[in-house]
Order: sequence, then C-alpha cells, then structure tokens
Amino acid sequence: MQKRILIAEDDADIRAVLRLYLESEGFLVTEAENGEAALQKARELPPDLAILDVMMPKLDGFAVTRALRQSSGIPILILSARSQDQDKILGLNLGADDYIAKPFSPLEIVARVRALLRRSGQSDSGVLSVRGLRLDTHTFELTKHGQPVVLTPTEYKILAQLMRSPGRIFTKVQLYEAVSGEYFEGDDNTMMVHISKLREKLEDDPKKPEYIVTVRGLGYKLEK
Repeated sequence: MQKRILIAEDDADIRAVLRLYLESEGFLVTEAENGEAALQKARELPPDLAILDVMMPKLDGFAVTRALRQSSGIPILILSARSQDQDKILGLNLGADDYIAKPFSPLEIVARVRALLRRSGQSDSGVLSVRGLRLDTHTFELTKHGQPVVLTPTEYKILAQLMRSPGRIFTKVQLYEAVSGEYFEGDDNTMMVHISKLREKLEDDPKKPEYIVTVRGLGYKLEK
C-alpha cells in the first residue's frame, strides 16, 4: 500500500520541493503550514511518517512530536535550521526517530524516509491491488483485469488515495487535499468532474458504478 507522508513546514517553497520529490517516488503527501494544522491533518488523514520542522508557528516541531507520540508510533523525521546537539538530543528524547539540519538535499530526505519506513516494517512494495485493479505507484501504470488504463496525474492521485484504503469513505475535501494539498471553497465541482472521468475509464456502466461509489451526504469510497 502507498505510504502517506505528512510534511509540517512553514516555508511553502520547502514544502513544494519535498512534495515533488516524495510524490515522484510514489508517496502520498499531506502538507501543513504550522504545528496546529499538522495535528489536525494527522487526525483527518493518519500518516505513515511525519516530517516536522522545528521552528513553526502556533506549535513547534518538538510540541507536535510530543503530541503525536501520545497516540502514534509512526516514524518522525525532524528538520531544523539549527544544528546544535541539544536540539537533536531534545527531538530524539521526545520520540523523534531521525534529525536532519537545513540546508539538506531532497534526495537525502527521500532516502531517510525509505530507511525509516523499512526500520518500522512499513516498506512499500509499490503496488496497490483491489478487485482486478492494479496500480503500480512506481511506474504510475494502472491495469484493469490486465488491460492498461491511461490516467491523468490528478486521476492517478485520486485513485491511489481510494485504493490505499478500500471501503473507507473519503469526503471531497479529503480527496482534494490528497491531490493538491489545499482545499478552497468551490473545489467540490472540480472533484466531481475528476470522479466522473475516472468512472468513465473504470466502470462498465458509469451510471451504475461498481468501483467508485458515492456515499450520499458523505463522499466516495472504493468498493472492496
């Protein structure tokens, strides 16, 4: 199953670069611009690993680490512009699994993420499979009963999110945030169009969907 990475960082440019590199490696990414938003996103879409900047508004990375550790054992990677040993020791003592000082190479971040997931027993095979659908998150190729199905990048992200948790209901907001990281009022119609296009490609009869099902008043789910 695809792994979800939470990036909590107040610098939008750093978030964008990390998202680009992680998504190119097949990970799903959730972004948060401050500590409070990070904890909210972690409750809404539980991540498999968190990348936390130390110096964030509202709650810093240490506070978020402390809060996450009260209910979660996910790997945590701390980012900091400071390289003092006391900061590293504090982060590790609070429950972080790794620490890297800025500036850093995005490729090193990806390597450390993979290493942390392997250590925690969460290494990803890169293939999602549900009811005849097979989505390779490394090559971004989808097949249905062995036949190739061509997806746009946005359709791929939506389907990967649904296939990662078959049977789970996702709201339009959750799906949109999984695709673009941020939801704005009015994006409901955009998501409906993407779902409609996906159904045209996946369903034998798009008017009677058997894969992507609407749960009235709540959202969508992929039938198990």
